[in-house]
Amino acid sequence: MTHVIITGGSSGIGLALAHLYAARGARISLLARTASVLEAAQTVLSKGRDTDTIRIESADVADTDQTEAAIRRCEDAFGPCDILITCAGIVEPGLFETSSPEAFERQLQTNLFGSIHAVRAVYAGMKQRRSGRIMLVSSGAGLIGIYGYAAYSASKFALHGFAEALRSEAKPHGVKISVCFPHDTETPQFTRELEHRPLEAEVIMGRVAPWPPDAVASRIARAIDKGDFEVFFGWTLWALGRFGSTVKPFLNWWFDRAILRLSRRP
Repeated sequence: MTHVIITGGSSGIGLALAHLYAARGARISLLARTASVLEAAQTVLSKGRDTDTIRIESADVADTDQTEAAIRRCEDAFGPCDILITCAGIVEPGLFETSSPEAFERQLQTNLFGSIHAVRAVYAGMKQRRSGRIMLVSSGAGLIGIYGYAAYSASKFALHGFAEALRSEAKPHGVKISVCFPHDTETPQFTRELEHRPLEAEVIMGRVAPWPPDAVASRIARAIDKGDFEVFFGWTLWALGRFGSTVKPFLNWWFDRAILRLSRRP
């Protein structure tokens, strides 16, 4: 039976993926910080299913010891990890000059190092078995920098670079690495993010409706099944991913004009 480990699995995209893989009959291990939210997710996932196939572990992925210990307990219970999906992440919009160093570092520690810690916990075993799949969840903000998202973009750009380098190392050993770039998604975190999103970012990013988490999860799972390396959501992010060096100068020119017009408003 396939063992799927999902960080940030108690809500949003991670929980939608847990539902999808549970329906396929996989063993599911969920990692997140808040025990009560994990317990609620386990209750929902267990309805109509064997409760012994859903495991939860409270851990802060920014802490390497907590992450490795939690994943070790999951593998002791359900066997080696076959699929790792790193959904855990945080976003705290705000201008660089007014954001605290703690807020900046918190996003880097969770979004980038949290994924790295989880990968480190399973990678050696996958390499030894010559099998395994790892999906790293980046963001559209990992393809182009967005006003007010300096820390978030930095963490997500870095995650893309990590994925590219690790893919080269892992491929000869039968381990498949993927990275995806979701659009805005209807999650509890997205609701909180909107409360702090700068107006300039709102103007730049437009009024495009967020994706439902089920649709994002389905696309991610399909990419894992196919072994795709990069997964883009929507034609705009696809164009950025495939032709970024060509289209980004025009986009940045347009962004700059929009921000300038906004700054001139009375």
